[in-house]
Formats: sequence, C-alpha cells, structure tokens
Amino acid sequence: MPERSVRDQLVKYLADAHSIEEQALQQLRSAPDIAGDPELSEAFRQHLDETERHERLVRERLDAMGESPSKMKDLLMRAGGAGFLLFAQSQPDTPGKLAAHAYSYEHMELAAYELLAKVAERAGDEETVRIAEEIRSEEEAMAKRLDGLFDQAVEASLRDVDPSDLGEQLNKYLADAHSIEAQAVQLLEKGPDLAGDAELARLYSEHLEQTREQQRLVDERLDARGGDASTLKDMAMRAGALNWGMFFQTHPDTPGKLACFAYAFEHLEIAAYEELERVAERVGDQETVRTAQRIRAEEQGAADKLKSNFDRAVEASLQEVGVAG
Repeated sequence: MPERSVRDQLVKYLADAHSIEEQALQQLRSAPDIAGDPELSEAFRQHLDETERHERLVRERLDAMGESPSKMKDLLMRAGGAGFLLFAQSQPDTPGKLAAHAYSYEHMELAAYELLAKVAERAGDEETVRIAEEIRSEEEAMAKRLDGLFDQAVEASLRDVDPSDLGEQLNKYLADAHSIEAQAVQLLEKGPDLAGDAELARLYSEHLEQTREQQRLVDERLDARGGDASTLKDMAMRAGALNWGMFFQTHPDTPGKLACFAYAFEHLEIAAYEELERVAERVGDQETVRTAQRIRAEEQGAADKLKSNFDRAVEASLQEVGVAG
C-alpha cells in the first residue's frame, strides 16, 4: 500500500465530519415539530443553530486546506437523516424514539470529533484541533440536555395511552430492547475481526458475552409478562447490523469508524433502557425496573471503556491506511 500523509487522512476525517453534520441538520430541521414536548422541541431548536455553525466551521477548515466536502457522502447522510425521520413519525412513540436516536447521534458526533482532534494533533494542525474540541464540547452539552429530558420523552410518548394499556406498552418497549440487543450481537460478532487492535478486539469480545446475557434477561422479562420478541424487528435490526458490517469492511479506516459507531450504539442502548425503566415504573413492574437499571449500567461501562481506547482506534486506523508517521 502506498504511504499516505497524516494530512490526507485529516482531510477525510473533516469530510466525514461534514457529512455527519449534514445528516444532523436534516434531522434537526424537522425534530422540533415532532418532538411532542416543548422542552424537547426547544433543545432541538437550540442545537439546530449550533449545528448550522458546526457545518460552517468544518466547511471553512476544508476550504482553508484547499479541499471540499464529499458531495456523495453528504447526499447519502442527508438521505439517511430523512429516512430516520420518516421511521420516527411512523411509530406511536415518536418522542421516545426521537430522543433515544438523538442521544445516540450526539455521541457519534462526540466520538467523531474526538478522533478528528487526535488526527489533527498528529498532523500539527492546531486550528483544526481547536475547532474539533469546541464542537465536541457543544455536542457533549446537547447530549447532557437530552439525558435530562427522558422523563419528558416518555411522558409525551405515553400521553394518549389508556392506563389499562400501559402493560402492553411495556411489552413493546421490552421487544424493542430485544431487537436492539439482536443488532448489538450481530455487530459485536464482527467487531474483533475488524478492530485492528488487540485491546479493542478484547473489549468487543468481552461485551459480546455481556450482550448475549442482556438479551437473555430481556427474553426472561418478556416471558414472565406473557410478551414476545418481535421477529420482524429483530430481523430488520440484524439486517441493519449486517449492512454496517459491510460498510466498515469497505472503508480502509475501519477501526476508527467502528469505534465511533460502537460508542454511539452503546448510547442508543443506554437511552432505550432509560426509557424502558420509566415505562416499567409506571406499570409498577419492579423486576423490569431492576433489569433495565442493571443493563443500562453495563452499557455505560462498555461505552466508557471504548472512549478510553479512542487513541488505539486512531492509531489502528492510521496504520491500516498506510499513513507515514
């Protein structure tokens, strides 16, 4: 493989960041209207203004380097953003789905800017380091705002549900959790082979075993409540994981992209169990509350371990693309 410079890879990370912001803008322009709660709506409106500035800052850095955003990547990410909004609107619990996805997406952005800053440091580009750290701080602040709004998201999702139907709603939230775990298993089975680093591979393998146990616990709660996992949702989520696995394999900087996505996915799971716990509390199902709390803590632990190994992911990515030191 011919050697590439750190600058070449920095340009690609900037173009990726621009595409991520394009998708975020696509979602944030519609999110306030479907959030179902005034505080959630205001959080999305506030972050739309921030995201417009993030997109401009990244585009300006590319311009300063004599480069431009990737039109194809931007188009694909905008299409993905529009697709998610259609999915969220088709669900009866739109506010909850929207809040959980946004919480996960903020952590994908946070991870992307962590990695961008590390590559910029290697390239000696102090201005890009500064911008990446500034944007990362605002993404982290938005994630914290969303973390404080899960009560409102669940309230908005259940506002029109008859109290006698709350038990069935809890079964649906459990089925959603089962589907998310099905996708996590599919991803984590591929993770060790794509990690590019022995410690990252060990983390993916370790969490795979933990995830299988989490799926068993959710199954157990569904059985106890007389509910069933959604076969259709499980199949769709596993297919999504397969597509992501193929995506990672087609990108030369797989370790970094995989770490970013895995970190974001952990936060999708954290959000799902935050909401599951709240629904279970309304129903008075303390065993499901405890299960949700246990799994959420494990997902947070896995996310923290991934974040502490972002340096390894960057180094493995640079080695895979043949970057000269």
